[in-house]
Amino acid sequence: MNESMYAVILAGGRGERFWPLSRSHRPKQLLSLVGDETLLAQAVGRLDGLIPPERVFVITNMDLVDASCAAAPQLPPENIIGEPVGRDTAAAVALACALVKARDPQAAFCILTADHVIGDLDIYRNTLRQSLLLAQQQDVLITIGMQPTEPSTGYGYIHAGEQVESTDGITFLKALRFVEKPNVDVAREYIASGDFYWNSGMFIWSVAAVEKALSQHRPGLATLIEQLLPTIGSDAFAAALANAYADLEKISIDYALMEKADNILMVRGTFAWDDVGAWPALENHFDRNEDGNISLGECTSVDAENNIVFSKGRLTALIGVSDLVVVQAEDATLICPRDRAQDVKKLVERLKQTGQTGYL
Repeated sequence: MNESMYAVILAGGRGERFWPLSRSHRPKQLLSLVGDETLLAQAVGRLDGLIPPERVFVITNMDLVDASCAAAPQLPPENIIGEPVGRDTAAAVALACALVKARDPQAAFCILTADHVIGDLDIYRNTLRQSLLLAQQQDVLITIGMQPTEPSTGYGYIHAGEQVESTDGITFLKALRFVEKPNVDVAREYIASGDFYWNSGMFIWSVAAVEKALSQHRPGLATLIEQLLPTIGSDAFAAALANAYADLEKISIDYALMEKADNILMVRGTFAWDDVGAWPALENHFDRNEDGNISLGECTSVDAENNIVFSKGRLTALIGVSDLVVVQAEDATLICPRDRAQDVKKLVERLKQTGQTGYL
């Protein structure tokens, strides 16, 4: 193993589109939606043989540190860091850079997410390995682009240019620009061109490269790194982190850095990937019955087709309904058309507005 390779897994999301199963104390990354392990445990396990546990960090919410430690017991507890308040991915990347730099200023590290489902693990690990090696050698910011399979409006896209590197079956292209989530007509144009890839939200770079880029494009975040660095590993760290985050801007790494830098490469991701963004994503991972229904748990039906049912620990019965998502949780039930599943996030907002916070 290369001793200057690190990984940082971002696990601070709330997974609101998986309500009512996903709650503030048990968000999506701490659920076993696909497989027997939680999504966070799977994210850590995928690094086996590439990066050892002592060089893997998890950045989560302060109130999820204990649950994250339980989900990933192979990691040293001190490697699981709780943000005092959510400030989006740019702040998390700066914090990640500080954590890695405190261990090894010459290191390269990857930014990964805790709520994706990934297959073809040999290809995935080799993609990360070759990207980390390249990041150690060059002043580049590397992002992983996934080949689109449909004109999705749920992802940002990367416009890729010419090939600049290819090693051990892994191809690197020049990243020309990042574009926001398009409408369906634009998405179709992107796919037809063959030059656009889904933005996976995974990144690889050296400490030096990302620190230099932040200094140029977001100096406040570069300052955050320097503020935190002397305190990491000491009793002063928690207070320094809370103080630094108090007035920090809330901005994504895409807006803060990737849409501005000119030294970005895209590595083509050829492994299986799904960000399981909402309940209908489960149909990519489970078999349908003869009526086209997917059921996790107890379900019986009469003249019901193409439904997705999550009903563990109780029976859900369907009669004469089609294309629904039905989710039974401990104290709440969700029923919605499959094509409205993205609106679950709006429902969560409604619960906040109406003071029904006990269900969040």
